[in-house]
Amino acid sequence: MANISIDQLAAEIAKGLADYSQEVVEKVNVSSEKVGKAAVKQLKSTSPKRYGKYAKSWTMTTEKAIGQPDLRIIHAKAPHYRLTHLLEHGHAKKGGGRVSGKPHIRPAEEMVIQEFMQEVEEAIKRG
Repeated sequence: MANISIDQLAAEIAKGLADYSQEVVEKVNVSSEKVGKAAVKQLKSTSPKRYGKYAKSWTMTTEKAIGQPDLRIIHAKAPHYRLTHLLEHGHAKKGGGRVSGKPHIRPAEEMVIQEFMQEVEEAIKRG
């Protein structure tokens, strides 16, 4: 271990924490990319398929952030984004009555949360 004066101790600790946080951010980005792709794949396979266009419209976009983990957004592309709530929760029929919902987003969301939390915990532990 190198000899460090008391005056330089704070700077060395700050440098070590900055390096550690940058490594964790990189690992979180890799994990979020992997889990996000798995979620899109699951949504494409479990979405209702009358014609197939709604199921094919699921995608993931990334918003880059400096010094923080990137933001991943999983969504249905236009114009199919309007159907997500109706298909997930059901809706009223034109002539009366209701159409029951077909839950496909919530299971994918729960899978993403569980897998992402495990991956991030491992990344933090391994440093």
